Amino acid sequence: MSADLTLSKGRFAPVAGPVVVVVMDGVGLGPADEGNAVHLARTPVLDALTAANHGGVPLAAHGLAVGLPSDEDMGNSEVGHNALGAGRVFAQGAKLVNAALETGSLFRGPTWQWLVEGVRESGEPLHFLGLLSDGNVHSHEQHLHALLRHAHADGVKRVRVHMLTDGRDVGGTTALLYVDRLEAVLAEINASPERDYRIASGGGRMFITMDRYNAEWPMVERGWAIHVRGEGRRFASAREAISTLRDETPGVSDQNLPGFVIAGPDGGPTGPIRDGASVCLFNFRGDRAIEITRAFEETTLDAFDRGEVPRVRYAGMMQYDGDLKLPARFLVEPPAIDRTLSEYLVHNGVTQLACSETQKFGHVTYFWNGNRSGYLDERREKYVEIPSDVISFDQRPWMKAAEITDAVLTELRTGRWRHARLNYANGDMVGHTGDREAAVTAVQVVDLCLGRLLSGLAAMGGVALVTADHGNADEMYERDKKGQFARDAVGGIKPKTSHSLNAVPCLLYDPRGQVPAGLAAPATGGKPGLAHVASTVCELVGLAPPADYAPSLLAPR
Repeated sequence: MSADLTLSKGRFAPVAGPVVVVVMDGVGLGPADEGNAVHLARTPVLDALTAANHGGVPLAAHGLAVGLPSDEDMGNSEVGHNALGAGRVFAQGAKLVNAALETGSLFRGPTWQWLVEGVRESGEPLHFLGLLSDGNVHSHEQHLHALLRHAHADGVKRVRVHMLTDGRDVGGTTALLYVDRLEAVLAEINASPERDYRIASGGGRMFITMDRYNAEWPMVERGWAIHVRGEGRRFASAREAISTLRDETPGVSDQNLPGFVIAGPDGGPTGPIRDGASVCLFNFRGDRAIEITRAFEETTLDAFDRGEVPRVRYAGMMQYDGDLKLPARFLVEPPAIDRTLSEYLVHNGVTQLACSETQKFGHVTYFWNGNRSGYLDERREKYVEIPSDVISFDQRPWMKAAEITDAVLTELRTGRWRHARLNYANGDMVGHTGDREAAVTAVQVVDLCLGRLLSGLAAMGGVALVTADHGNADEMYERDKKGQFARDAVGGIKPKTSHSLNAVPCLLYDPRGQVPAGLAAPATGGKPGLAHVASTVCELVGLAPPADYAPSLLAPR
């Protein structure tokens, strides 16, 4: 590492024990109503912390505060942990893709030309695979529409779309809105001579294709069979498939729809992926794109039997893992995040522990470290992954919070770790199920484990910053345009499965009164965001934060 990572002594003396950052994933500051599982939960530990901090400092965790295009864009765990670990705000996936589309640089780039040239030579279709919604967390339908229209302008005669229904970053049963808009774009293109653009396959994002962190490879295997081989239940259209599958399983969310294949005029699958095809994964977020990318690109894969792997030209919207070079070709350059908090700390001799369960392990490691895999310095770091359950999280809302707490306390008691970061995934993963009662339990579990963690930390002379990466469990019901809870056709309240736009808490736990400061919004003005946490950590370990980091939240008492 270069000498410019050296930090000077800070304005405060370092605390005696470990400095711990607790990320309560998906626990935001929502209105105190019946739709807020955080409000409804019994949380004596959080309540006491909030009172001790006079409410704490609300942090912006969405939109411009985390590098997204506008404040209408919900935050997510990826960009949230990027901001927490980077100390600065970087333009993120959606914003980068928007710019590349607006300037046309995406289509002038070598990867787009390579994809198009491949199908011109082979006569096979250009295939687009990805999440079909306007959630703007993993993808956006307008990005796909732009790709389709430009493929048409570039003379691509045949295109097939393999769509994944959302129901997670958008309303739970909104898939047909996006299907109808996509079909309108396809019809517009098909009105031109020699154009054959169709939907080929689909299924729910949590049932096929979009697994992450090697948690459930059978999801990817099911997606491979549907998209690549065209093996699955056949329907005349995506609308027919979705409507039928909903009727057969009342109450099913779009994210959990079974896979389906669209039949062609001869009754066979309309778009299996064959030798000579080009394939573009149009998701921009990396965590749920890596495994399907590996299935297309790796020569050998032990996770499942792919059968005969078609020889295709494959590219992603972005490179999903820069260290592993996955995929090898991509349309838009990812943000270049340098000089992360972790880099500064290890360079200045601060040992670090990171821990979470599988569902968020990549967030406290890869995303926290600026989209970088592996250790920065194995001598001064340890990453602990607790395997997640392979089950719908509303069935086990406690998830692995207790095991994470055990692991962190065990490691901290060794005295090796000056700084630790951990993620309790419950509020987010259970919040995504739309089950309010399960989400209430999830938040109570986090509070219970937080109490045990903080008690152990107090005995070590440590302090903690307790925050979140975005909201979710704080808004479990959809709202209508008047701000009232939205109702379905039979009068029931519609569950909300997506993240909220609410701020998140930031609370300081300092049981021995070691820090001669409290938390406050910086005097620089504006709403503080997640990026301010990094400078705060620096000051708690006795270091002056980098000059270009978002200012510390510590203010002298």
